[in-house]
Amino acid sequence: MKAYVLIAADPGSTERVFESLGGVDSVVERYQVTGPYDIVAKLEAQQLSDFSSILGNEIRTIPGIESTTTLVAFPVSRR
Repeated sequence: MKAYVLIAADPGSTERVFESLGGVDSVVERYQVTGPYDIVAKLEAQQLSDFSSILGNEIRTIPGIESTTTLVAFPVSRR
């Protein structure tokens, strides 16, 4: 399973949040972006239910994160 997390960081904390995300095993890519969000992180997990723990225990606990929006990417069924 894949998910994208859109992260808004406190002003001045973006770089620290970005670096901290590098220590989260499930984060396979991360980018600093412009617009309403400061960082986009791509997550990978075995199953959908894993994202709740990753977000609640590993990502949202990073100091400097104001808010997150998570977009889960469902596999495409090819019939």
